[in-house]
Amino acid sequence: MSEPLELQCAGRRVALATPCVMGVLNVTPDSFSDGGRYLAQQAAIEHGLRMVTEGATFIDVGGESTRPGAEPVSVAEELARVVPVVRALAASSAVISVDTSKPEVMRAAAEAGAGLINDVRALSAAGALEAARDSGCAVCLMHMQGEPRTMQREPHYADVTAEVGAFLGARLAACESAGIARRRLAIDPGFGFGKNAAHNLTLLRQLRDLTRLGVPVLAGLSRKSWLGKLTGRDTGERLAGSLALAVIAALHGARIIRAHDVAATVDVLRVVAAVEGGG
Repeated sequence: MSEPLELQCAGRRVALATPCVMGVLNVTPDSFSDGGRYLAQQAAIEHGLRMVTEGATFIDVGGESTRPGAEPVSVAEELARVVPVVRALAASSAVISVDTSKPEVMRAAAEAGAGLINDVRALSAAGALEAARDSGCAVCLMHMQGEPRTMQREPHYADVTAEVGAFLGARLAACESAGIARRRLAIDPGFGFGKNAAHNLTLLRQLRDLTRLGVPVLAGLSRKSWLGKLTGRDTGERLAGSLALAVIAALHGARIIRAHDVAATVDVLRVVAAVEGGG
């Protein structure tokens, strides 16, 4: 096993010596897997609390879809979707994450009780570095080639792992230069974000290379479209494949597994932790 890691999430320290689960909570009408299912506030809150009881360490609340071809939403709309849900879940035992690239949403979510900012654009938007720094939240920096609307139109790399690693290393350095301490930082290689199936599989095989950056690695592999291509299964039928990917990612060094099916993913990660720990 790699050295024990932890993440400083506002006022909480989360130990990541063994892999844990980040539950996906899309408060959107158009996310690729469950768009519209939790758009109503009460439905979103109830699902978030259910994932906490199932063992999620993090709940990732997103108000703007980042699926391929997704259209952006306004700041006002994203705030209206996200902030009430974050506020309602903040008293739970989980760390509440906000899946956003907008500085305004970062600030409002932090004030509502979020402890982590999960940004697919790695704090590249104007003002995002400063908003994240001032929030006190942990930050997960993700790699994406292109933008959601166009990212899957012929993604290309000479060496996908090296290029993703170089980008994430540069973003870590930018965060530290801006005053965000390393203990608040995690990285995500961005499976499926400007990457084809071959790129994703290579990244997964070589995931241990990214752990050398010295911060926790998050892997978001649940129900992805390229998993459908591998298995021939529709979105709602990809549990077995998603669990296989979660186990592989954890064995290759990922410490946060972002998943739709929390209870099942918690179970398989407990098995991974027992095998790795010899217990």
